[in-house]
Formats: sequence, structure tokens, C-alpha cells
Amino acid sequence: MSQLQPLWTPSQPENTAMYQFRQRMVARFGEQLADYAALHAWSVADIGRFWKAYIEDVHLPIDTSGTVLTGEMPNVRWFPEARFNYAQVLLEPPHTPDDATAIIALDEHGRERHYSYAQVRQQVAKTQKALQKAGVSQGDRVAAYVANVPEAVIAMLACASLGAIYSSCSPDFGGSAALARFGQIEPKVLLASDGYWYNGKHFSTRSAVEDLHSNIGSVQVLVSIPHDETPTDTPSGAVLWQNWLEPATTPTYMPLPFDQPLYILYSSGTTGLPKAIVHRAGGALLKQHIEHKLHSDVRPGDVVFYFTTCGWMMWNWLVSGLAQGASIVLFDGSPSYPSLETLWQHAERLGFTFFGTSARFIHSCQAQGMLPKDFTDLSKLRTLASTGSPLSPAGFAWVYDAVKSDVHLASISGGTDIVGCFMLGNPELPVYSGQIQSPALGVDLVSYSDDGEPLLGEPGELVCRQPLPSMPLKFWNDPDRTRYVDAYFSHFAGAWRHGDLIEITPQQGVVVYGRSDATLNPGGVRIGTAEIYRPLEAIDAILEAAAVGKRDDGDEVIWLFVVLRDGHTVDEALERTIKHTLRSKASPRHVPKRIVQVSALPHTRSGKMMEIAIARLINGQSVPNKQVMVNPESLEAIAAAI
Repeated sequence: MSQLQPLWTPSQPENTAMYQFRQRMVARFGEQLADYAALHAWSVADIGRFWKAYIEDVHLPIDTSGTVLTGEMPNVRWFPEARFNYAQVLLEPPHTPDDATAIIALDEHGRERHYSYAQVRQQVAKTQKALQKAGVSQGDRVAAYVANVPEAVIAMLACASLGAIYSSCSPDFGGSAALARFGQIEPKVLLASDGYWYNGKHFSTRSAVEDLHSNIGSVQVLVSIPHDETPTDTPSGAVLWQNWLEPATTPTYMPLPFDQPLYILYSSGTTGLPKAIVHRAGGALLKQHIEHKLHSDVRPGDVVFYFTTCGWMMWNWLVSGLAQGASIVLFDGSPSYPSLETLWQHAERLGFTFFGTSARFIHSCQAQGMLPKDFTDLSKLRTLASTGSPLSPAGFAWVYDAVKSDVHLASISGGTDIVGCFMLGNPELPVYSGQIQSPALGVDLVSYSDDGEPLLGEPGELVCRQPLPSMPLKFWNDPDRTRYVDAYFSHFAGAWRHGDLIEITPQQGVVVYGRSDATLNPGGVRIGTAEIYRPLEAIDAILEAAAVGKRDDGDEVIWLFVVLRDGHTVDEALERTIKHTLRSKASPRHVPKRIVQVSALPHTRSGKMMEIAIARLINGQSVPNKQVMVNPESLEAIAAAI
């Protein structure tokens, strides 16, 4: 990899916030920080100094005069004497006029709503008063079964202003999946969209919401958020959002601890009940603030979009873009309705400066042969971000060939667990095919062997050796933190094991090979699934593939499931091509014992391939919580094919 040529190099790195921050740290501390590698090393050499310096440099309203952090992982407290309010930071960013646009909300049928910062503050004030009237106070939970609409953002900020804990999931999860989440946290108020549109079809949530209301005994108030201007499907016992709001003009902001619980997110729940992950307000703010400002170079007045739902941590990440004085764009609906061109057209019309999407969306556009540069003007676009699953080298090439030659392609990776990124884009560095550019500032990232030895140039476990402010405060209903410690700290003493298989490259970039619990192990040789997927990109007939391990006489063999382009089948010729490609471009160990053609593969609602679900199916195990899948019917097709 050392001879790789970059796909993109920044033409004016000195104009980026990252470069300017580095220069200020040189002037302030007298360090020799010649490049990003030196800055990153400095950021993890003394993490307390680093985070204190960042807060002071960007003038966040967090008092840094006291203790920065105490304890060791996993029992770390950050800024224990500090008091601030998360909502105030987002609603009152510096140098942002009241009439500046805060939220642009779109749906797949063309409805569009714009809210200024002043209008959002007023709506937050009204919601705050309504929550207080409902008896919601610091520490109480508010659950939101909501589409990606402005009311979701407003409700979350109103909760934050009071110190209440917000938790959301998307209504396309289905009622049982929502109950598996909200049923754990005993919310006092339940907010719910009365329906949603997806791929041109309308789905009523009335029955699911009524079931949620009746099955969660703690709910005292049910509020229905109409999806259309004229409510038609209001659940029984619900008050309409517009009737629930209370008169108010300006929100009040309760000074709260750095470690105040802000929101509860959930693990995917593919192997059991979803973990309810409690995030601290200060940690979420700091991590996302530095990722927006420095790593994504988001500036006041920018237009920031990420395709997400309210059930994915990227929604929380997107919302915090308000702290930069940017306009955030919410999109509710299918990214491919009426066609995959739709989001690119919105990008031109609204002037996206930051376009965030999934690797799966990029790969779908690539497979269709789309050329967005031919039908859109993306002159304002500076950053295109991809997450959800690893972006293939072919996906990297497609962006620079088909979208824009001068764009910062930021492949990013992190997780719900830290509500942010371990590694992500860097506007000061070149982009290399197939690589995430760099570990994030403040993240002491390493790739470990099974014996806990750092690796370079070969796959290993993603490990973070020092605490991050955004590591979870706790899991809900885990009073002695046993489940929390077991989830992240049981493998390597004193270090966070995330569960991803990664490689640190000679360019100091990162390659993600997928979940380490989906790692293949034929004959005792550890293989990341991406090691198989990448050679297969050269085979035009294959649209998508999933490699899983099948138990076989005490060993494991590889089964490969493929989705093919129209007109192709897994015949002898294609099977020979697949095996030859893997043998020559990877190794004989990578060659599957069986290749199975299927019509679709299972994905989460954020676009992640669910190899573990397929592996459980073919090994005779049950597949729990199918509600987290966007296409659970794909498992039936796989079962029929084998």
C-alpha cells in the first residue's frame, strides 16, 4: 500500500479548520506539530490537556477551570465541576443571525419546510412548557416513535433544555421492535408520528402506537405528530402535537453536569434484546462538535445533509451540526424514490456543502451506472461522506469519476456505542482508495492481535486504549455496570474493544474489514469478510455478496451468497470465475466451498449487511429481532435457496 497514489489531495489545506487549529496549538503550547500525524499523537499523549484545549479554543460554554477527568476506563468522569446546557449550545451558536436557516425538512413527495434558528427556539420553548406541564423533569424519559421530521429535533432539544432523557426510533421498525427498546426505559411521555411514506407508499402507525401506549405502563401522555397537514390516523387517547404545545417564546436552559444523560440509543439487537446505551450530554457534544468543525470542516451557513432515520445514531450526529451555525437537512422517505437521482437533485437545488449517505447508496448508484456530474451542479459540495458499512475501492473510484473530481470523500466509521467516529475524514489529508483517512483526534486507536500486540499492515481488533468523552455513561438497567464492562472491556485489560476488524495502513489510514464477530475462520485462519468482497468487485455480474461461516465437521467453511445482475446465474462458468478471482487476488483460503445465488441479502435499516443473521440461519440457529431488518423476507429466500 505504500506506493498508492492518492485519489484526491486538498488544494488549499491551509484554509481548513483542521490546519488552522493545528497552528493555534503550535502557538499556544510550543509543540512541533508539523502535520496531522503529529497533531494526533499530541492529542492522545495527554487527553485531558487536549480536550480542555479544544473546548477553550472553540469557546464552548464549558468551564474548564476545574478537574478535566478522574478515574480510569471504564469508570471515568469528565469535567465533574462543569455545568452547561446542550440545547443552548445548539440553539444559540455564535455569530448566527436569528433569521439564519436552522432546519430544512424534505419528504419524498416534495413537501418542504424551513425553520430559522429563532423559529426553532420558539418551538423548543413551547415544547419545553408542554413537557413541564406533563410533569417531565430532570432524568425523566421521553420516547419518540417518529419520522425524520422537525418535531423530532425540537422535542430532543426541549428535553435537553430540561435535563430529560430523549430516546427515539423510526416508525418503520414496527411496534414490537419499538417496544423492545422503549419498554426498557419507562418513558413518561410518548411522541409518535401517525404515519409515514416510504417508496411511494403510505404506512399508518396507528395500530402500532396504540399497542405501544397500552404496553408501556409508564406513559402518562401520548402525543400524535401528524405526518400530513390534515390528521387522518390519530391514535386513540392521543393529543395532537399542535394542541399539546404550550404558549411560550423563549426557552430556559437548566445548567446541567457534563455527565448529565442526554439520550438513550440502542444496539441493533440482532442477537438479543437491544442494549439501551445512555450517552452523556457533554460527551456527545464534544465528540460531534470536533467531528463537524475539524474533521468535516463544517462552517457557519453550510448546508449539511445526512440520509438517516431517527433510529440511527447518524440522526443525532446530524442534529448537532446546528452547533456550527449550519443548516441541517432532514429527509423523510426512501433515498431511491422516485429514483436514485432524487437526493443528488436535492443536493444541487439546496446547495449541499456536506452530503452524507451510506456505502450501500453509493454502491447502488455505481451499479446503475449513474453519473451525477452529468445532471447536477454540485459546485457547492465540498464533502461527500459515507458510512454504515465499508466503502469499496470501486465505490471510491466511482465518486471521483462520476460525482466530482474535487471533493473530499470522507469514509467514516464509529458507532452507536460512542455516538461518533473512531476514524473518519480529514480535509487536510489526501484520500487513498479503500482507506478511511485517519483516526479521529483524541482517539487512541490501535489494531490489536489476539494477544494484545499492536499490528501494522494486517487485520486486528479495533481497540481504543484511552477514554473518550463520548463513551457511554452506562447501559440502562445495568446498575453494577456488569453488562457494560462485559461488552467493551472484557477482552483486553483496561482497553475498549469495539468489535470491528481493522488494519492500520502505511499511510496511517484505516481499512475496515467488518465486524470481528462475523470474521471467518476456515482452518483456523482469520479472514475479514471485506477481504472476500473486494476481489469480487472485478466481477461485473455480482451486485452484492455475503460471506459467512458454515460449521463443517468441527471446522468452518465459507459459504458465499450472491445477488446477481439481471440475466446472470451462478452457472459453472461464473463459479469458476469467482473461485479463480478469490484464489488469485486473495488466497486459496478465501475460496468458498459453496456459492448460492439469492434475490436479496438482509440489511439493517442503516444499510449494514447482516452476515451474522445469515450465519445463524445456515447453522440452524434462530434469528432474533428480525424487526431491525429492512427486508426480513430475504431470510426466507435464503432458506429456500439452501
